[in-house]
Parts: sequence; structure tokens; C-alpha cells
Amino acid sequence: MQVSVQSARVTYEGAIAALDGVGLEIAPGELVSVVGPSGCGKSTLLRLIAGLIQPSSGSVSLSGQSPRAARGSGRLAFVFQDATLLPWRSVAANVALPLELQRTPGRNRAELVSRALELVALGEFARRYPDQLSGGMRMRASLARAIVTQPKLMLLDEPFGALDDITRHMLNEELANLWARDRWTGVFVTHNIAEAVFLSKRVLVMSPRPGRIVAEVPIPFDFPRDPALRARAEFAKLTGEVSRHLRGALA
Repeated sequence: MQVSVQSARVTYEGAIAALDGVGLEIAPGELVSVVGPSGCGKSTLLRLIAGLIQPSSGSVSLSGQSPRAARGSGRLAFVFQDATLLPWRSVAANVALPLELQRTPGRNRAELVSRALELVALGEFARRYPDQLSGGMRMRASLARAIVTQPKLMLLDEPFGALDDITRHMLNEELANLWARDRWTGVFVTHNIAEAVFLSKRVLVMSPRPGRIVAEVPIPFDFPRDPALRARAEFAKLTGEVSRHLRGALA
């Protein structure tokens, strides 16, 4: 799914500008990360793309559709900072929820849930409940719930921010593998520069509020991404380049 944001501005009550003239184009099947200082509007940008909020001016189009239409058709999935699992539902039942809302038949639903759980290595935990899972496993369940509808666009708002570095690295690798397998379009918001470089084909840098895209860094590494990539000099060079752009935006 193609993402097109044209001169988007978002102003909240009290004339507080969150985004100011944001423009970006993301090609179908491209995975892009967005970094920027706290409060710069990264999450607002994701909500705008998802159609959860409307631009005060400018436009957003998803392969020629409005965000609301794309979301209603099940072609769009959103992964939040918190796993947001329903505590009274099992892992499998949480993952099945989007399919229930789409009225997917029971037999197809069970097959899709099983496939999604296997892809995130949670197949044997289908009957567990969220309070029986680690933080990393809960986030895997959240990813499974997002991919179970086989979306064309994935929006991820700092999903691994609360995890320890080892778990975060593992989930970065699993997410990169999921993308390499299915090639959905992805927009990944993070504060972690190394994470952005590891996951993306491009890193976009935002200015302080009101947020704008002030730099773009192409990431040339092939997929799937080897964990050893993080130790390469080329990787350090690119993280340094993104960091310089980010410091420049704060100057």
C-alpha cells in the first residue's frame, strides 16, 4: 500500500500545532522508520496516517483511498506502545479479535490465528493469558494480532520501547523477517536510532514541535538483516549520520 501525506498540518485545541506541513511518500512494500525528539509529533503522524485523527489542512491518501476506508477494509493494522491485550482473553482469542470484527468464518479464523502465532513463535502459548506472559511475549502476541488480517500497511508506535535490549534486538530481527516474508508497507516510530537503522529501508528525521520531516537517510543493507550487522562499521556510520541529523534538528 502506498502512503502519501501532502502538506499535512495538525493543530489541537488551543492553537497548539503538532505537525506543520508534513510531506512524505512511502512506496508499497517499503519499511520506513521515523525518529525525532519527544513531543515532535511522531505518534500524531501515525494516527494521521491511520485516520484516527484528521488533518487541519493538507491530505493523506493510502493507495488512493482515505485512511478511514483503508482501515475499514482491514488493510491497515496498528501496533501500539503497549501490547493492549484483553486480560480475560487467551492469547489465541486476543489474536482472533480483528477477525471476529471482520466476521471471518470460524474455520478460516482458527487457521489464520494459528499461522500468525507460529510466525511469532507463540504457537505453544495459544491458551495462555496475558498475565502469564513476559513483556516480550505479550508484544509478540500484539504483533500476531496485527498480522492476522494480512494487512497491506503496518503502523508501529514504539512497540519495543519498554523492553530490555536483548528482547528488543530479538523482536527487531523477528519483525524484519516478517516484513521480508510478506512485504507489507510499514511505518515504524522509535526513539532508538540503532533500531531505526536495523529495521528500515529509510529513516526519516523529524524536527521538534511542530513536527516536520527535516532529513532522510537511505539504509542500503539487504534483507533479511543479520544480527551481526549491528557490529559493522557501515552500520555505525549510518547511526551516526541519523544522530547528526537529529542533533541538527534540535539546534
